[in-house]
Amino acid sequence: VQLQASGGGLVQPGGSLRLSCASSGSISSIGSMGWYRQVPGRVRERVATITNFGGTNYADSEKGRFTISRDNAKNTVYLQMNSLKPEDTAVYYCNRVPPPLPRDPSWGQGTQVTVSS
Repeated sequence: VQLQASGGGLVQPGGSLRLSCASSGSISSIGSMGWYRQVPGRVRERVATITNFGGTNYADSEKGRFTISRDNAKNTVYLQMNSLKPEDTAVYYCNRVPPPLPRDPSWGQGTQVTVSS
């Protein structure tokens, strides 16, 4: 399965972005999906997850600001990010939950989000 994240960009603090993750295969077959992010030199961290039935979970720092959703018919997972902060700057990826090993090719290149004035 190939996962392609998109929708990143440069945004000012307090702004919003909506990320999309298109899968080449059925995400309903995969099951739970998640958004992850990584800053150079740091471990990739989990941002938000969503089950096949729509149950969601967020990292504490993202609660109330980020919303994860999925469209199984379109094999796409979304991340709506509001009230963005400079510390949200990272490369964002989507993948299954639990995630594969760091060097698994399914991670793809991710999408860069930069929050800066």
